Order: sequence, then C-alpha cells, then structure tokens
Amino acid sequence: MSVSGTAQSKTIVITGASDGIGAAAARRLHRDGHRIVIVGRSAQKTEAVAAELGADHLVADFARLAEVRTLAAELAERYPRIDVLANNAGGIFGDRVKTVDGFEKTFQVNHLAPFLLTTLLMDTLIASGASVIQTASVGARLFGRVNMDDLDHDRDFSPQLAYGSAKLENILFTTELHRRYHVQGLSAAAFHPGLVATGFAADSDSFMKRFYGSRLGRAVMSTPEKGADQLVWLATTTPGFEWQSGVYYEKRRPARRNNPQALDRDLARELWDRSAELIGQSQQG
Repeated sequence: MSVSGTAQSKTIVITGASDGIGAAAARRLHRDGHRIVIVGRSAQKTEAVAAELGADHLVADFARLAEVRTLAAELAERYPRIDVLANNAGGIFGDRVKTVDGFEKTFQVNHLAPFLLTTLLMDTLIASGASVIQTASVGARLFGRVNMDDLDHDRDFSPQLAYGSAKLENILFTTELHRRYHVQGLSAAAFHPGLVATGFAADSDSFMKRFYGSRLGRAVMSTPEKGADQLVWLATTTPGFEWQSGVYYEKRRPARRNNPQALDRDLARELWDRSAELIGQSQQG
C-alpha cells in the first residue's frame, strides 16, 4: 500500500542497500512513497540502485571506520530527520583478516561499524523518534558465542563462529539500545531474514558458501524480496503496536528460540561499553 492521505512518508537510511535484501527493501519502500537513502560499499552498484529509484546515495566501506565516521557526518548534515536507520550491511568472510583499524573484519563490518554509525547519529535519531533495525541471523543461535576477552576470536576463529557471534552482537546491541534510549523515543528491533538467495557468503571459505551456491541450497531459499519483508514491515509500522522495541524477530514474531547469551542483559551492557571503548581507541590510534 502506497503512502497517501494522512500517512507519513519516512526518511529511511538502508546500509548494504546496493544488492540483495537491502536493495529489495529499498525498491519496495521507494515504491510505497518513502524517501530512501541508499548506502553501499561498491560505488558502481550503489549508484546503479540509486539511479534506478531516483534516490539519494552514499558510499562507505564498513571495513574502514574512518569512512563510517564520514558517512555519519554526511547523513547528519543532509538529513535533519531520519525516521529509520536500517543497519543491514554485513556478511561472512574467509580467513581471519584484520582491518586497517586493527579489528577482525567480520566483527567490525557486522557489529562495530553499525554500532559506530548508530551512536554518531544518536542525536538525530532521538530527535526524529527513529527506529533502528538490525539485520541479524539465525546464525546467532547456531554459531554465536560472545567472548568479551576475545571479541575478534583470535584464539578460536572460524568464519561461521565469527559471523554467528557478530549476529548475536547485533541482537545484544538491539537489547541495550532499547534499554538506554527507548525512554527518549528511540525504538530498536533485530530480525532474521530467512535463507535468501543472494550473494551472501560469496567471499567466504566456509561451508555456508558451498551451501548457498549449491542446487539444494537454492531450492530451499527465498527471494531477496521475501527476505526483505521484515525489514519493510519494521520500517513502516509502529513500534509499541505492530512490534515491540528491544525484540529479535523471526517471521514477524518474537523468536521462540534464541541463543542463551542473547537474553543476558548484563552481557548486552558490557558489550556496549566495550564497543564504545574500542571505538575510542580506534579514534585515538
């Protein structure tokens, strides 16, 4: 249903919107009359999606925190109101690689960069009464394990462990974002998009790359459009009515099963504080 009558058109920023779920959500939301800001890593792909929709776009590589800071500054300058920030960028990668900022790439791209972007935009988000949406994954339950003494998994790295842990961190971030800022009008939710036929895991050496590229895998996967359903739903409906802030969703319902760590509110607070500390160290370094 298109935005019309008294319904309000929203300004919606979507990261990882140059392909897959992010691009599908952008197309749907644009078609429904919302103002979309396309954010992607590839300049060519990001510009192509933006040109198709006639939408604004910005380019940033989340493996470089300096680019995330620049992105946040540009968003704050251009958009005095941001109704929805969809932290959708992420992925699973291959061998353990450290970024120029000194963090394991999976941890930085999936958790630390969106944490930085969100916190830098906090004044705008609070003033807008915004919703912050995290694209998480069932991988949080299957593979995730947050070790506060080794967030980079230097001692036990595997691609799926790093990815599952980062998606678990997305859920914990959602919990703590709600606890700290919901009273000021901010809402937050995380969701699992399902198994979606995209380029996900293409840069990984894990079994997930083989599964996503297999005939069996493709047979059980949904389209990016279906995978984007919950992102669109969370972005366009009202927290407190259609969905509850601080919750992780699967199939538009609070997840019935979860990683036990995802329910640890002390861990959520500790992760927030540690993430802020790491960003501070990176800023000084």
